[in-house]
Amino acid sequence: MTVQRGGPIPGDAQRRVRRSPLLYTAPIVLLCLLTAVLGWEIVRANMTEEARTDWPWRLQLLDMEPLGSLLAVAAAAVLARAQYARTVRPYLGWRSDWTTGDLRGNAVGWRTGVYNGGQYSAVIEKYECRVVLAGENDPASTPWTDVPGAVAILTAAGLVPGEDFQLPTFGTFPLVGTGTYETVLMGAFSRRFVDEVDALHMRVRVVDTVGDSHERIMNCLKGARSTGYLPPPS
Repeated sequence: MTVQRGGPIPGDAQRRVRRSPLLYTAPIVLLCLLTAVLGWEIVRANMTEEARTDWPWRLQLLDMEPLGSLLAVAAAAVLARAQYARTVRPYLGWRSDWTTGDLRGNAVGWRTGVYNGGQYSAVIEKYECRVVLAGENDPASTPWTDVPGAVAILTAAGLVPGEDFQLPTFGTFPLVGTGTYETVLMGAFSRRFVDEVDALHMRVRVVDTVGDSHERIMNCLKGARSTGYLPPPS
């Protein structure tokens, strides 16, 4: 079981948390180097022939013609990469509703599923949970943990796996980008669970086809108490 320090819970908007060092940083570095070389050659070109015979001004890195071509190619690569990254960007979302079929005895439960609304697939690289039990005075102090850790917290609170909740574990799992809202189960929760747990946040991080990582935090219980909710029998 892994547990991380809690800290404040950011908004649930999707955010990019990392860019690919190879496919993003390398073209930017190349463009900067070529720009610096261009600046050097412009300075040299505006000096006298006599001054260009002295060190370091006699150092010629590249002719202006091939340098201009390389600079144009590098700039085009950076712009093309940025445009392509926007095209293949995943759009993480979730849908929830009261339904049956996920909990023991075919009981009614609050089902939450994640989907990728983009056109291209993304791969889950990190998946964590944050349990906020009812009555906790400082929800931000609760830790992020993996699914077994969340199950341990919920079980210690008296909730029964399979009967009160179901939490699947995700490994390196592809979220297919179909442009539709077909979901993959994140969790199913009984009415008792909704009554005794204030929030269950899922932090999902995926990597897209250009190597950028995107993250979204989703509260699986959002809307559960305002849509078809009935308190458990006393």
